[in-house]
Formats: sequence, C-alpha cells, structure tokens
Amino acid sequence: MSSGKTAKLVLYELLQFAALVVPLFVIMERFARVVGRVRGADHTAYWLVVAASVAYVTSVTLLVWLPLKYVTLRRRRFVSEISRRPIVLAYIVLCTFPCFAIIIVSSKVQVDGDHQFDDFTELPVSLVLFCLVCVDIIQRIRDSLEPDFGITGPVLTHLQHVTTVTDQLHADGGQNGLTPEARNNHSTVSSRAASTTYLYSPSTRPRAPSGPLGFLWRRDSRAEVFVESFLFWLDTVEMVRVAGEPAVFRSAWVFPVYILAFLSTLRAAITPNNPLSSFAGFALQDLPFFVLRVALIAVFSFVTPVFYPLKNVLVSLAFIYFTFLTKLRIFRSQSMF
Repeated sequence: MSSGKTAKLVLYELLQFAALVVPLFVIMERFARVVGRVRGADHTAYWLVVAASVAYVTSVTLLVWLPLKYVTLRRRRFVSEISRRPIVLAYIVLCTFPCFAIIIVSSKVQVDGDHQFDDFTELPVSLVLFCLVCVDIIQRIRDSLEPDFGITGPVLTHLQHVTTVTDQLHADGGQNGLTPEARNNHSTVSSRAASTTYLYSPSTRPRAPSGPLGFLWRRDSRAEVFVESFLFWLDTVEMVRVAGEPAVFRSAWVFPVYILAFLSTLRAAITPNNPLSSFAGFALQDLPFFVLRVALIAVFSFVTPVFYPLKNVLVSLAFIYFTFLTKLRIFRSQSMF
C-alpha cells in the first residue's frame, strides 16, 4: 500500500473513531450535569456518570470497534456477506442508539423534576446526527474508491451486444404476424427506447467550455457525496427537531419521535444504490413519519412545517404506484411515465 493510501486510511479511521466517541462523551457529560443538579449539586453522581461513560467507550472500542475494523480490513468478503456497510451499522448501534436513549432519559429527568436544567437541548441531537452524516460520507467515499469491495475472481471488462428475439423479429420483418395491439406496443417500446437512448447519448450532453469559465463545468463525485448525504438526512433532522419543541418535549410524544427517528437511521446500513433502499425509505421513514406528523399536527397544531408530511405522503404514494400498481393491466397499458 502506498504512503498516500495509508495516510488516507489512517485519516478515515481517526475521523470515524472521533465521530464515535465525541457524541458519547458530550451527551454523557451533559446528562451527568443534569443528574447532579437534580440531586442538589451532587458531585458524586456527576462523576459516577462520567466514569460510566469512560468505561462504556473503552469497552466498546476494545471489544467491538477495533475487532470489527480488523475483520473489515482483513476479511472483507466475509463481512460483506453479512452487511455491505458493517461500520455504519455498528456506529448506529453503538453510538446513535445509546445517545438517543440518554437524551430521552435526560428529558424525562428534567420533566419529572419540573425544571429544565439543560438550556440548549438541540446541541446533543445535532451533534449525533452530524457525526452520523460524517460517518456516512466517509463510508460512501471509501465505497466509491473501492468498487470491487468484497468481490474476488474474474471481472467482466468487455460487453458485446447480444441479439434478442425482438431484434431478430424486427430484422426479419416478423411484425407481420403480430396482432395490431402487439404491434402498437412494440412500436411504443421501440420509440421509448430510441428517445431514451437519444436523451442520454453523449452527443446530446452539453460540452464543457474551454474558456476562462471552464472550471464552473467541472464536477467531482466526492463533492456530490457531501450534498447527497446531507439531503439524505434532512427529514430525520426535522423529525428530531420537533422533539425539542416545549410542548412535545414535556409530553409522552417525545418517545415515538426519537424511536422513529432512530429506526430511520437504520437506512444508512444499506448501500445507496441497493434496490432495497427504496423499500427501506418507505417503511422506515416516509410512511411512519407521515403518520406521526399528522398526529403531532392534530395534537399540538403546526409544530412541524406542512412541507414534510406532504413530502412523506408523495414519496409513499410514488413507491406504492411504481412498485405495485404499475404491474396491474389497467396501469400498464396507459402509463403516464
């Protein structure tokens, strides 16, 4: 391994480890401060919580994180058969889940004490989600740099056009024996394929100018990863923000908000281009988020913008339509897309 790749590997590992331990220490310290104030400035309770956080981070690092890193780097194929993104899944279980649990317990302690000791409750949630986004970005960049992750053996490097039955029928004039309906469907499919080929052909793509403004046309997939990752988590960020509203914060609705928000983070364990990601987004985010947001608006009025439940319902309907309804004959014959 070259020195440049080694430096990148060390940098990625340090960033992921920092994203693991920093939210835990920050949230546990704030929780220790809340517990100490509830117990009347009890320093013993404060240091007990801090010692527990240090013990948890040390145990997780030595018993889970480092062995998983070793297995991931040395035996990638074995790990890839279990999960395509084991590090992200481990981060969600080891960091995101306990952080959300501690935040809920901290909220419950303050509500029971009828006093809000933590004046900036939004900081812990933002820190957890930001570190989760950073881990997701690092993993996406590493996956893009290693497209053959977990794959051994021969690689297909040359593609050759294979004549299909439809091509043979078209070449031999085989449409003469087709019914008018079948002939129309064949013409429709051929026209769609031709238009799609023209739309995405290299000749129809705009060419980058070579003048002084040519740098504006440059694109880098690594920069696009940053944009896609933050957009990927905006819905979850908004859902967790609702839990910071005073009315929701002091009610039992804070529990389903954090539970559904945590379930939505499990989508990060699936590779972005995996076909299962669409179903995971529908089942773990859009559908439950829509139901919860409608309930929150009905109970607490507009604690969340209407834009987000509209987004959830449109994405859910689109998934149901394109996945299930388009297979029916009535939608297959006259499709809008």
